[in-house]
Amino acid sequence: MNEERSLVGDTALRRAADLVVGIPLLLLLSPLFVLIALLIKLDSRGPVLFAQERVGKGDSRFPILKFRSMVQDAQRLGPEVSSREDVRITRMGKWLRATKIDELPQLINLLRGEVTLIGPRAEVERYFKYYTPEERQLLQVRPGMTGPGQLYFTTHQAGELDGVDDPDAFYIEHQLHPKLAMDLYYLRQRSLWLDLSILGRTLGVLLGGAGESARRATTL
Repeated sequence: MNEERSLVGDTALRRAADLVVGIPLLLLLSPLFVLIALLIKLDSRGPVLFAQERVGKGDSRFPILKFRSMVQDAQRLGPEVSSREDVRITRMGKWLRATKIDELPQLINLLRGEVTLIGPRAEVERYFKYYTPEERQLLQVRPGMTGPGQLYFTTHQAGELDGVDDPDAFYIEHQLHPKLAMDLYYLRQRSLWLDLSILGRTLGVLLGGAGESARRATTL
């Protein structure tokens, strides 16, 4: 029997790559950030940014940043996970989510060193208690802005929550562990070429979401 490969952790080179990519990207996108902030404020009441506590490397806690895509105080009105048809999502929020632009403020988390470009998705604390001992190994590395588990949820799992009576329970029972298994597999195979492949797939999802949003806009 082949011995199971150990996880490939963070390196100084990976952190350097985060800064080389993150700093110019944040500066380049700053005008877009201002425009998005204005549109969010015009669309609904509440703050521009949404901060949610997540579990990071070494079981640390940090506030992950997103553009707000739901109504104010949405966490008090429903479960932590949401379907694409969740009534808490604002009009602007539907577009932000479809294009994944709501994730861009995580560049601030990237520069702080709380996340890396590619890695396992940072989970909210209440779901962490359902992790197996093997899945808890994911906390040996910094979570990622994108990664195989997050891509799988976006492209395959998110739609499964539409029409589900209890999205929270469905996520725990049917979606959490397959997603974590993909992140574990990635960390055992981690390489530059695999990272480039995931970045390419992420770009494909971004462009696909933008295209879908444009098609919806023309039919409304």
